[in-house]
Amino acid sequence: MDRLLASVDSALRTVAGSAHSARPYPPSLAAGPCVDDALDADARRLSGALMRVNHVGEVCAQALYQAQALTARSEPLRRQMEQAAREETDHLAWTEQRLRELGDRVSLLNPLWYAGAFGIGLVAGRIGDALSLGFVVETERQVEQHLAGHLERLPPGDGRSRAIVAQMKDDERRHAEDAQAAGAQALPLPVRGLMRLAAKVMTATAHHV
Repeated sequence: MDRLLASVDSALRTVAGSAHSARPYPPSLAAGPCVDDALDADARRLSGALMRVNHVGEVCAQALYQAQALTARSEPLRRQMEQAAREETDHLAWTEQRLRELGDRVSLLNPLWYAGAFGIGLVAGRIGDALSLGFVVETERQVEQHLAGHLERLPPGDGRSRAIVAQMKDDERRHAEDAQAAGAQALPLPVRGLMRLAAKVMTATAHHV
């Protein structure tokens, strides 16, 4: 019951946009005021759209890790999922703050994204710990590739967004490595393909809505 209540609390805080990071902005951004004078209107819109997509990814990450922690069969795996969720909360808070700085907003569909991801996480967790870990590995590898693409697309003058995305990319790679080391079982190729398709639909939608 305690874990269920914690999951509900996490869902409400995630969807309501009240995440707080344990870590400050990445080191290169922690000090000094936000100055975005180098960004024109088009650059701000592009940065805002990309950071909104990244924020949606973190909403989904919260849902996935909370669901997988709830269904984990071993205590070490539960703790690993909960630790990863805490680190993803930093990403959630960073992207939310950056959107405010850019004068942009989070996705209007965040409750839907959270609910869908939570359901997927429950299914993955119920199948078994090894496949649940495999799901983490595949998810984080796809997210890492997605963030690498955003580093290429973000305006050169948007150093703040680029630093956030770079730190997120490093964290996602580490989460995948940790899950692999914990005994992840590789997912079947069709499942990996479906995950990529679902991610494309989500990112294309969140770019605008």
